Amino acid sequence: MPVPSDIDIARAATIEPISALTERIGLLPDEVIPYGHTKAKVHLDALKRIGARPKGKYIDVTAITPTPLGEGKTTTTIGLTQGLGKIGKNAIAAIRQPSMGPTFGIKGGAAGGGYSQVVPMDEFNLHLTGDIHAITAAHNLVAAAIDARWYHESRLTDDELSSLGLTRLGIDPFKLQWNRVVDINDRTLRNVIVGLGGRADGRPRETGFDITVASELMAILALVDGDSYASALRNLRERVGRVVFGTSKDGKPLTLEDLGVAGAVTVLMKDTLHPTIMQTLEGQAAMVHAGPFANIAHGNSSILADRVALHLGDYVVTESGFGADMGMEKFMDIKCRTSGLTPDCVVLVATVRALKTHGGGPKVVAGRPLDKVYTEENLALLNAGMNNLEAHIKNAKRFGVPVVVAINSFPTDSWAEINLIKEKALKAGASDAVLAEHWAKGGEGAVELAEAVVKACEEPNEFSYLYPLNMSITDKINIICRDIYGAGDIEYSPLAAQQIREFEEAGFGYLPICMAKTHLSISHDPAMKGAPTGYTVPVREVRASVGAGFIYPLLGEMRTMPGLGATPAYLKVDINDDGDVVGLF
Repeated sequence: MPVPSDIDIARAATIEPISALTERIGLLPDEVIPYGHTKAKVHLDALKRIGARPKGKYIDVTAITPTPLGEGKTTTTIGLTQGLGKIGKNAIAAIRQPSMGPTFGIKGGAAGGGYSQVVPMDEFNLHLTGDIHAITAAHNLVAAAIDARWYHESRLTDDELSSLGLTRLGIDPFKLQWNRVVDINDRTLRNVIVGLGGRADGRPRETGFDITVASELMAILALVDGDSYASALRNLRERVGRVVFGTSKDGKPLTLEDLGVAGAVTVLMKDTLHPTIMQTLEGQAAMVHAGPFANIAHGNSSILADRVALHLGDYVVTESGFGADMGMEKFMDIKCRTSGLTPDCVVLVATVRALKTHGGGPKVVAGRPLDKVYTEENLALLNAGMNNLEAHIKNAKRFGVPVVVAINSFPTDSWAEINLIKEKALKAGASDAVLAEHWAKGGEGAVELAEAVVKACEEPNEFSYLYPLNMSITDKINIICRDIYGAGDIEYSPLAAQQIREFEEAGFGYLPICMAKTHLSISHDPAMKGAPTGYTVPVREVRASVGAGFIYPLLGEMRTMPGLGATPAYLKVDINDDGDVVGLF
């Protein structure tokens, strides 16, 4: 049977009033901040009451190395949550808030798809409860404060600054690490010159724009922890104060505390701490909170949302961005290390399409028709790409956690292809490998997956991190490159080597590593498909997100401001006479 469009499915859904849902899962009225009838925020003080309850099982959904089309992690996350509901389990999903850049670009929305969605999907994909807007305002306040301080220090003497209660920061404009942000794909803003027009308009300098979800403030929101609103607010304030935005001309790191803007930034972000709650098509709760980039940041939803969900549900299903070499590794080594929470199971999403790509299939390009090798049975091509699946299973098991492979099916997949993936996954050490049809069948199509996950969550779990924090920065980078990526050697540019020395001298060497690289390969090179080994990883630059709490090496050119294609998704988006959004997917 043909499956209607995502927006048509969402619009036909019966949506329970959010007040009824929050009551049903055990929240009190004063622990809920309503945003209309279909979404709300959960006040973090709910943790004071529910925090004594036992924690539920913690499941991370990740994937093999994806194509540019994505392999359905969010859809699987929602489908699995619905499937757990079908077998009588109290399950809650916890996912990131989507950026409106991809929503109006090529990718479209991020509420799941088919009959496994968070609803209302139009509200989910657009403004939600305003967190991204608050981060945009807070981030741009910092940018304005930097330029204002640089401008005024250029025209005032030390005595004049002192009379105003200020000390000279001596900002080096060539070593600033803080662009402005906007939550729209706009390549023309990647590189700009500000301060044109005359002395009263500021001092000219080169800078640029990132997309809002690439802001360090977004990464901070996702890593804030606490057992109440007050403790989370303190943690947010401390992290914001530690953010390094650049250096002085004598090489001293400059923080938002030095700039005097950390308090105001915290004020603008204070309400973002409360996670948003919505629902799946089948009535399970879905926590939607934070949306950090999955390449230059850690690409996981918030610790706070997970913590609330784990005390309300028996099973919490969260999702890591991109493939297991990216989001899952960062989930384990950064998010879990920060929270102290550890997963009971990893779900690895695989598709016939992506595995054929790794077997040497033609390039997959978003917005263009698929080559026929992806829609016709081709066991040889599929088998050639299995090393990617095997590598990701091995990497997940390296953390001591059971792995279940979810084969996200498409109508053109053959049974022979599905069975080949099952066979290879089990041989590689997966606890189970099951066909998942949640996109077309909702929770009913994920019952087998749900049963496999419940069983895996009861298996012995010997969770461990990939590296200790007291290692040097280079040792930690080397372990990730060799053990997760399969590299033979790591080559540091002179700039990267210098930056590492400076970070360790500044006392930042204890931080975990957040690798910034392509998501289209386990390696640093998107052209290397499958499971490459023995190659050299070039580390061209190393940066620090001290407020968020990680070091991020750049293994290639990272785009932090996407562009729009020739036929972006917004061309189909409109509103009808009844005020309903149409064309969103």
